[in-house]
Amino acid sequence: MDGVTAIVNVLKLEGVDFIACIPSNPLIEAAAVAGIRPIVFRQECTGVHMADGFARITNGKRTGVFLMQSGPGAENAFGGVAQAYADSVPMLLLPAAAARDRLGVTPTFSPARSYESITKWSAQITSARSVSEVMRRA
Repeated sequence: MDGVTAIVNVLKLEGVDFIACIPSNPLIEAAAVAGIRPIVFRQECTGVHMADGFARITNGKRTGVFLMQSGPGAENAFGGVAQAYADSVPMLLLPAAAARDRLGVTPTFSPARSYESITKWSAQITSARSVSEVMRRA
Protein backbone atom coordinates (compact mmCIF):
# COMPACT_ATOMS: atom_id res chain seq x y z
CA MET A 1 0.00 0.00 0.00
CA ASP A 2 1.35 3.44 -0.87
CA GLY A 3 1.37 6.41 1.52
CA VAL A 4 -1.51 8.26 -0.14
CA THR A 5 -3.82 5.25 0.11
CA ALA A 6 -2.78 4.68 3.72
CA ILE A 7 -3.60 8.29 4.66
CA VAL A 8 -7.00 8.10 2.96
CA ASN A 9 -7.76 4.82 4.75
CA VAL A 10 -7.03 6.47 8.10
CA LEU A 11 -9.31 9.39 7.21
CA LYS A 12 -12.12 6.95 6.34
CA LEU A 13 -11.63 5.03 9.60
CA GLU A 14 -11.84 8.32 11.51
CA GLY A 15 -15.20 9.10 9.91
CA VAL A 16 -14.07 11.90 7.59
CA ASP A 17 -16.71 12.20 4.88
CA PHE A 18 -15.48 15.37 3.16
CA ILE A 19 -12.29 17.37 2.79
CA ALA A 20 -11.82 21.04 2.01
CA CYS A 21 -9.03 21.32 -0.55
CA ILE A 22 -7.04 23.22 -3.13
CA PRO A 23 -5.99 21.32 -6.29
CA SER A 24 -2.51 19.85 -6.74
CA ASN A 25 -2.53 17.50 -3.77
CA PRO A 26 -2.43 13.77 -4.64
CA LEU A 27 -4.70 12.96 -1.69
CA ILE A 28 -7.70 14.63 -3.37
CA GLU A 29 -8.19 12.01 -6.09
CA ALA A 30 -7.51 9.14 -3.69
CA ALA A 31 -10.02 10.55 -1.20
CA ALA A 32 -12.68 10.87 -3.91
CA VAL A 33 -12.12 7.26 -5.01
CA ALA A 34 -12.53 6.17 -1.36
CA GLY A 35 -15.84 8.02 -1.04
CA ILE A 36 -14.57 11.12 0.78
CA ARG A 37 -16.11 14.13 -0.95
CA PRO A 38 -13.61 16.84 -1.94
CA ILE A 39 -14.90 20.40 -1.72
CA VAL A 40 -12.56 22.49 -3.85
CA PHE A 41 -11.78 26.10 -3.01
CA ARG A 42 -10.10 28.80 -5.05
CA GLN A 43 -8.11 30.28 -2.19
CA GLU A 44 -6.35 28.48 0.65
CA CYS A 45 -7.46 30.67 3.54
CA THR A 46 -11.10 30.25 2.54
CA GLY A 47 -10.74 26.46 2.56
CA VAL A 48 -9.04 26.57 5.96
CA HIS A 49 -11.86 28.74 7.33
CA MET A 50 -14.43 26.23 6.04
CA ALA A 51 -12.64 23.34 7.81
CA ASP A 52 -12.39 25.55 10.91
CA GLY A 53 -16.10 26.42 10.75
CA PHE A 54 -17.09 22.77 10.37
CA ALA A 55 -15.14 21.81 13.49
CA ARG A 56 -16.69 24.73 15.39
CA ILE A 57 -20.31 23.90 14.51
CA THR A 58 -19.77 20.31 15.65
CA ASN A 59 -18.35 21.60 18.97
CA GLY A 60 -15.05 19.93 18.13
CA LYS A 61 -16.63 16.48 17.95
CA ARG A 62 -15.50 16.28 14.32
CA THR A 63 -12.23 17.53 12.95
CA GLY A 64 -12.07 19.83 9.95
CA VAL A 65 -9.65 18.57 7.27
CA PHE A 66 -7.90 20.76 4.71
CA LEU A 67 -5.60 19.62 1.88
CA MET A 68 -3.47 21.98 -0.18
CA GLN A 69 -0.52 22.18 -2.50
CA SER A 70 3.02 22.68 -1.27
CA GLY A 71 4.98 25.92 -1.35
CA PRO A 72 2.83 29.00 -1.92
CA GLY A 73 -0.37 27.12 -1.09
CA ALA A 74 0.92 26.14 2.33
CA GLU A 75 2.14 29.69 2.91
CA ASN A 76 -1.19 31.21 1.87
CA ALA A 77 -3.11 29.11 4.42
CA PHE A 78 -0.97 30.34 7.31
CA GLY A 79 -3.37 33.04 8.57
CA GLY A 80 -6.37 30.73 8.73
CA VAL A 81 -4.38 28.02 10.49
CA ALA A 82 -3.07 30.54 13.03
CA GLN A 83 -6.64 31.67 13.76
CA ALA A 84 -7.83 28.09 14.29
CA TYR A 85 -4.86 27.40 16.57
CA ALA A 86 -5.50 30.57 18.61
CA ASP A 87 -9.10 29.45 19.16
CA SER A 88 -8.19 25.79 19.89
CA VAL A 89 -10.18 24.49 16.91
CA PRO A 90 -9.42 20.85 16.00
CA MET A 91 -8.18 20.75 12.42
CA LEU A 92 -6.06 18.39 10.36
CA LEU A 93 -3.96 20.15 7.74
CA LEU A 94 -2.40 17.98 5.02
CA PRO A 95 -0.20 20.01 2.68
CA ALA A 96 1.50 18.35 -0.25
CA ALA A 97 5.28 18.39 0.03
CA ALA A 98 8.22 18.86 -2.25
CA ALA A 99 9.85 15.77 -3.70
CA ARG A 100 12.00 13.97 -1.13
CA ASP A 101 15.20 14.86 -2.98
CA ARG A 102 14.27 18.57 -2.65
CA LEU A 103 13.53 18.50 1.09
CA GLY A 104 15.89 20.77 2.98
CA VAL A 105 17.19 22.40 -0.20
CA THR A 106 16.90 26.19 -0.17
CA PRO A 107 14.47 27.76 -1.07
CA THR A 108 12.17 24.74 -0.68
CA PHE A 109 9.36 25.62 1.73
CA SER A 110 8.85 23.14 4.58
CA PRO A 111 5.28 23.23 5.90
CA ALA A 112 6.16 20.89 8.79
CA ARG A 113 8.85 23.27 10.02
CA SER A 114 6.96 26.49 9.27
CA TYR A 115 3.74 25.43 10.98
CA GLU A 116 5.39 24.37 14.26
CA SER A 117 4.65 27.70 15.97
CA ILE A 118 0.93 27.82 15.05
CA THR A 119 -0.14 24.20 15.45
CA LYS A 120 -0.42 21.83 18.37
CA TRP A 121 1.77 19.35 16.50
CA SER A 122 3.51 19.27 13.13
CA ALA A 123 5.28 16.42 11.32
CA GLN A 124 6.25 15.30 7.87
CA ILE A 125 5.45 11.83 6.58
CA THR A 126 8.54 10.58 4.77
CA SER A 127 7.58 6.96 4.07
CA ALA A 128 4.46 4.82 3.72
CA ARG A 129 5.60 2.81 6.77
CA SER A 130 5.32 5.88 9.02
CA VAL A 131 1.77 6.85 7.96
CA SER A 132 -0.13 4.98 10.67
CA GLU A 133 2.08 6.30 13.50
CA VAL A 134 2.07 9.91 12.27
CA MET A 135 -1.68 9.92 11.56
CA ARG A 136 -2.41 8.34 14.96
CA ARG A 137 -0.54 11.18 16.66
CA ALA A 138 -2.25 13.78 14.50
